[in-house]
Amino acid sequence: MPALATGAGQEPGLYELLAALPSQLQPHVSRPEDNAFLQDMFGEKSLHSLIKIHERLQHYEESKAAPVMENAATLASELSEELQGKLASGEIKELLKLLEKPHVKSLLSVHDTVAQRRYDPELPPLPDDIDDDEDSVKIIRLVKNKEPLGATISRDEQTGAILIARIMRGGAADRSGLIHVGDELKEVNGIPVDDKKPEEIIRILAQSQGAITFKVVPGLKEDATTKEPKVYMKALFDYDPMDDKAIPCKEAGLAFKKGDILQIMSQDDATWWQAKHEGDANPRAGLIPSKQFQERRFALRRSVTTLPSLRSSTRRASGFRRSFRLSRKDKKTNKSMYECKKSELYDMADVPTYEEVTAYRRQSGAKHRLVVLVGPTGIGMNELKRKLLISDPQHFSVTIPHTTRAKKNQENDGVEYHFIAKHLFETDIHNNKFIEYGEYKGNYYGTSLDSVRSVLSKHKVCLLDVQPHTIKHLRTAEFKPFVVFVKPPSIERLRETRKNAKIISGKDDKGTAKPFTEDDFQEMVRTAQIMETQYGHLFEKVIVNDDLSTAFSELRLALKKVETENHWVPVSWTHS
Repeated sequence: MPALATGAGQEPGLYELLAALPSQLQPHVSRPEDNAFLQDMFGEKSLHSLIKIHERLQHYEESKAAPVMENAATLASELSEELQGKLASGEIKELLKLLEKPHVKSLLSVHDTVAQRRYDPELPPLPDDIDDDEDSVKIIRLVKNKEPLGATISRDEQTGAILIARIMRGGAADRSGLIHVGDELKEVNGIPVDDKKPEEIIRILAQSQGAITFKVVPGLKEDATTKEPKVYMKALFDYDPMDDKAIPCKEAGLAFKKGDILQIMSQDDATWWQAKHEGDANPRAGLIPSKQFQERRFALRRSVTTLPSLRSSTRRASGFRRSFRLSRKDKKTNKSMYECKKSELYDMADVPTYEEVTAYRRQSGAKHRLVVLVGPTGIGMNELKRKLLISDPQHFSVTIPHTTRAKKNQENDGVEYHFIAKHLFETDIHNNKFIEYGEYKGNYYGTSLDSVRSVLSKHKVCLLDVQPHTIKHLRTAEFKPFVVFVKPPSIERLRETRKNAKIISGKDDKGTAKPFTEDDFQEMVRTAQIMETQYGHLFEKVIVNDDLSTAFSELRLALKKVETENHWVPVSWTHS
């Protein structure tokens, strides 16, 4: 860039440089929009004003200007006292009134601070009566605004001392680096705390504003500031610290919702972790119950209230499902009911709290993630699968089920079904090769893990709908399932949108399509509620099928994002 023209022997000022920049840069800018951007940016009035202020201050600093006096506030106070005894003329009254105004006093105080260049905070003087045998103490002064200090305290049961129990990562106390876990708190703003309860001390701190002075005896060990790897957890339940009676300090708690991603800042405490929301610019951490602690609380709660009702309800749901419709050409055979033979008690033993996750994006050329659809019978999962298949048959596909029944004349092995002998099917059951299987009229039907692998090996997206209690058996690094819960709207909307629709009944020998009944609507909503309550922590996307076209568009967009954007997945899927 050529040199700017200036007066002889003079360096150009920053303001002149700014004014000349657009014309100097113009030969190097080819696109008109770039030139317009530069003109707008460097022509901004507020930027010009800032540069002018900068130059004025720089000139003032270079002139080494000295203040006329350094004690204007003291002089004003002395003047007020002197004038009090004089005959009060109008001018004197006006001057006295002016000097008593808080804003004028503050202005003179700031003037003196700048004039004397006293920018650092002043520590209170050390007491004169310190005993030589007394423990070494630290006098700490922190400025407290609306932000909490970010430290919790507790009383030592043996000594009765008030100790710093934890320092919240990113909080004011943590950023100061002056207070550490294990320090003994002796005074707050000159008030001894030896005889006070932790709750009373917390009240003193809450009511204090501005600078707070602490007197502490340093602990034997201070925190080692080690660089810990970042740990992220997906919350599998809702939490509000204000409703938690066990939390040591409600104000220090961090609220979150199921599905939120939390960055774990500290797991030093076995009961209370420190965390913040992923992507939150606020560095301060909050308290959340640890995984072990929350699991114990949930397990105790469920063992008392939840287990019996969910077990009975799940059985009703599992008997109301028909699978594999898309894999058959003859709709008259759509009458089998498939029930998972595995114990549901194993599901109930799982207590969802947190799952460690990491960011994952599918690499070009890698196998697609398995897409699992879950929902109550009649909600439209097969219709959604069919629309996906029609929209792009080269990209989406479904599994071909296995059966032990005889092949019909118009059927081909590996097209409608894989036809295998009964003893081979039973061997595969024994070897856990089926995701789901069932028996109808003496014949087995089932979806095998190998049928899923076959679709994925062709670099297609495999669409699968299963009972929700089978999801966890598919949640492996191999399949990386993306689970979509298809949810019904309200019963009122079901009556409106499905009054002319029909449901394929699997409870008779004909497999006939019948109109929806009120009982079907009630069962659909009830089953969906049970699924969401018991397995909602496994769902990554929830779609309400109020309108099939809208639901399809939402599903298609979600599957597109799965293939092209970052998603949070269990750590085990990427570190196996």
